[in-house]
Amino acid sequence: MSNDIVLETKGLTKHYGGVHALNDANFVLRKGEHVAIMGDNGAGKSTFVRQITGVEQRTSGEVIFDGQSVNFTGPIDAREAGIETVFQTLALADHLDVPDNLFLGREKTKFNWLGPFRLLDYKAMRQDTMNALERTGVKIPNINNTIERMSGGQRQCVAIARTASFASKLTIMDEPTAALGVQETAQVENIIHTLKSQGEPLILVSHNMRQVMDLVDRIVVFRRGRIVANLRKEETDGQDVVAYITGAKTQPEYDVEDT
Repeated sequence: MSNDIVLETKGLTKHYGGVHALNDANFVLRKGEHVAIMGDNGAGKSTFVRQITGVEQRTSGEVIFDGQSVNFTGPIDAREAGIETVFQTLALADHLDVPDNLFLGREKTKFNWLGPFRLLDYKAMRQDTMNALERTGVKIPNINNTIERMSGGQRQCVAIARTASFASKLTIMDEPTAALGVQETAQVENIIHTLKSQGEPLILVSHNMRQVMDLVDRIVVFRRGRIVANLRKEETDGQDVVAYITGAKTQPEYDVEDT
């Protein structure tokens, strides 16, 4: 495997009983590359993400991340390996405030010399939260508000700020702007541009054609659980992508090593 490959899947497959949600997905993501995953509802896009991140266990196939074959037992394993994901469900704790959500599961502590008895370092977490929001361009009027008191757009931005703040090797965003207004969508897209400028690879699952054409290097199209097209952005257009999504156009099976 080329040493510039961050993520590779070989024959990745997921069946739910008799339902074949994902079949033989061969995929490659290289360092610094931003790739969009597109397809109609039920095409296998989110299923693909869930297999990569350990939310579900694959039926067959292999996932290679950072040069190692991996079999994550859950999202925490994936996160510890360096994959940060914004799922459609956001995975936020509604009763906690912004710093507690950003540091959920990785809280900062002080007085570590007390052995098993440690205190949470709220001051450090709040300062780091402010730094993270400033770095990602996310504007939250009051970080002490609990998530349940925030708008849908603010919640989404908190989830994305958490992801962009901690991702060390790969960021995955699953429909990050589907429920957002124009201004909040622009904030998310600015975060994606920032990740690109920093050379951090990203997988973007999106239905938004304008967004995809503006933000990524390559487009991978799923249809009925299979990858049916692998397109370089500069060599395609929206009509071409839609033709693959609907099945009006097909692409000969490609070699992932040539992507």
